Amino acid sequence: MKTIVIGSDHGGFHLKQACIKALGEWGYEVLDQGPDCLDSCDYPVYAAKVVDLVKADDAKLGVLICGTGQGMTMTANRLGVRAALCTNEYHARMAREHNDARVLCLGERVTGLGVALGILKAFLETGFGGERHQRRIDLIDSLAKK
Repeated sequence: MKTIVIGSDHGGFHLKQACIKALGEWGYEVLDQGPDCLDSCDYPVYAAKVVDLVKADDAKLGVLICGTGQGMTMTANRLGVRAALCTNEYHARMAREHNDARVLCLGERVTGLGVALGILKAFLETGFGGERHQRRIDLIDSLAKK
């Protein structure tokens, strides 16, 4: 069973709950890193929890949700995991196939539920294309070390 690590802030809480339900129906194990309520909270805390678990296990993928998806995306990338803010299924497929993104970021306030679940499904069902794409990822990693 594939494990998905998920987290949000208060602005992404409702979409996170819908994603957890869908993931369970699709047969995924879900590790919810919070929050567990709608109280105002700081998105970097939850991004860090998800990123830590994704980085610790190459088999895991992550999902981060906030109001726009921007803050979660910036935080996850800064913390050292390839995260992609996707607004349609094509973005999601290319983020996985070409960039080997490990974390999908969504914005609850800008993406409708049906679209968001389609994006999630596309992200999870697409594998990394390897070869020429790996060369580019390696180049990104080497430039980041400078």
